Amino acid sequence: MEPIEALERIAFLLERADAPVYRIRAFRNAAAVLSALPPAERERRAAAGRYTDLKGIGATTGTVLAEVSAGRAPGYLTDLEAGSGGPLAQGGAALRAALRGDCHLHSDWSDGGSPIEAMALAARAAGHNWAVLTDHSPRLRIAHGLTADRLRRQLDAVADLNTRLAPFRLLTGIECDILPDGSLDQEDDLLDRLDVVVGSVHSELRMPAPAYTRRLLAAVGNPLVDVLGHCTGRLIGSRERPESGFDAAEVFAACAAGGTAVEINSSPQRLDPPRRLLALARDAGALFAIDSDAHAPGQLDWQAYGCARAEEAGIPAGRIITTWTADDLLGWTRSRQVPADPGT
Repeated sequence: MEPIEALERIAFLLERADAPVYRIRAFRNAAAVLSALPPAERERRAAAGRYTDLKGIGATTGTVLAEVSAGRAPGYLTDLEAGSGGPLAQGGAALRAALRGDCHLHSDWSDGGSPIEAMALAARAAGHNWAVLTDHSPRLRIAHGLTADRLRRQLDAVADLNTRLAPFRLLTGIECDILPDGSLDQEDDLLDRLDVVVGSVHSELRMPAPAYTRRLLAAVGNPLVDVLGHCTGRLIGSRERPESGFDAAEVFAACAAGGTAVEINSSPQRLDPPRRLLALARDAGALFAIDSDAHAPGQLDWQAYGCARAEEAGIPAGRIITTWTADDLLGWTRSRQVPADPGT
């Protein structure tokens, strides 16, 4: 294993395990420091096993690098592989193998921790043929949401990246805030240019249920919205937040009628919708998108959680748009016509 490879693998596994950001950043920063060195300098330091005199490489990352340089498996990485490198979820393996892409991931253009290219490369390494870049819209200022001008610049960046990553395709998208009246937090003409629009609520989550229902119905009835993101807004675990109240049967029926997919959000902090609502959406005849909501490369693996939940709920693979080819997906976003043999 090469030194940079070891650092990046450790960072990936820490992201996958949802470890503290400062710990992940230490390994990502150390990898960046080494990557910036001329090849001859990297070789010299590898031969000498000396790294800690470089700014950005501390005792822990330096020990990892010294062990790699000595031809040994780093103990830190060995322990991580044993504790965090195995399957994330019980079940869902067949669905995970059927996935072609991911409709919800973030880069450092908004609140993600990695550049667009790093996220795309990680999606490709995960076995995907495509992924959708869905950074936040401008209302979510805390997440550095994209103004219309910044989003236009991002479209150019994605187009340039795709010339280098083909046949993998990074599709254009956004996680667009659903405003209290059900309207969308971005210009309609610009949303219409995007490949995929995920509509999500991030504010005023405690609205009365009738108003919240109207809010979601307006959004899923908008032909610009392709996926309804983390529909209840709940958080679980250490950052617990209750579900928003709304008429789920009415909203899921509208999703099914209008062809808006219901997201199975795989973030372990969300796992949204909960099981009872997942079953309700299934029975309503809705389509689904199993998404990671990844904000770092290692979090792309979180789709395993969503696959296990979808399998448990008995959702057929053909109704999961993330099992479809990119061409099938784009045909559906344009026409709302479900492909005859999706995923083939």
